[in-house]
Amino acid sequence: MRAQFVLSEIGVGLRRNLTMTIAVVVSVALSLALAGASLLVRDQVNSMKGYWYDKVEVSIYFCTKSDAKTSAQCANGVATDQQVKDVKTLLDNMTPLVQSSTFESSADAFKRWKDTNPDNPLLAAVGPEAMPQSWRVKLDDPTKYDVIQSAFAGKPGVKSVEDQRKILENLFGLLNGLQTAAFVIMVLMLFVALLLIVNTVRVSAFSRRRETGIMRLVGASNFYVQMPFIAEAAFAALLGAVLASGLLLLGHYFVQHFLAQRVQFIQFIGLSSVLAVIPLLIVVGMAMAGVAAFFTLRKYLKV
Repeated sequence: MRAQFVLSEIGVGLRRNLTMTIAVVVSVALSLALAGASLLVRDQVNSMKGYWYDKVEVSIYFCTKSDAKTSAQCANGVATDQQVKDVKTLLDNMTPLVQSSTFESSADAFKRWKDTNPDNPLLAAVGPEAMPQSWRVKLDDPTKYDVIQSAFAGKPGVKSVEDQRKILENLFGLLNGLQTAAFVIMVLMLFVALLLIVNTVRVSAFSRRRETGIMRLVGASNFYVQMPFIAEAAFAALLGAVLASGLLLLGHYFVQHFLAQRVQFIQFIGLSSVLAVIPLLIVVGMAMAGVAAFFTLRKYLKV
């Protein structure tokens, strides 16, 4: 009987404050969707770091003819074959730090640059001799780049030592910035949702003050009087959480069926990551609404 009463009161409250309830549902849905997206972006960044950091290489570039005019390090001109072999010998002596090393000639470097920049107008003005030879070094531990840097920077014939991690750090910095922006917007939306929940509960309590007064006269407990209002707020938040879950699933479908086919160099997280976030959103949404309603009723519903 009590459960039936609580359910009936939830329906009454939702119908009386339909516009505000819709606003609560939408704001909760947007804030929870942003929260879930922020968590998924974090997982995506961590997944990409684990995947790409394992593939990064350190490149040891040798001097070219043009470098002799612009770099003091290459004042002696083009790197000799012996200087290239000396670097290889040092790399072979640095196991197990060096997992593998691959030589890229000027012709190979020019071909790779040409394949990645087919419309570059400079293709007609430069040739393979403008591209530096290099050793592409795969490290067993990519974080030990400084060891390679200190060992080969300044060696005869070596122009520079570069780490691909620097390029990836810019990408991951952008993704982390997007995650931070999503988190800030999420906090603002959660604040707006809380204000709407508080206001909706206040209006609902005021519109039913006669019924609650009668319940107090017949000896109903505080919890029994407050329960319909708390359940009403939690139910609205549940609807918002379900809507947020639908938005995340829709976003995952878009990523897997459209974005992943066009951006194939990124390994996107799977459906399991999205499904793992959904229960958390539901719990957080309902708990947030229930706690907000409880403390609002303590102040505005005198029982």
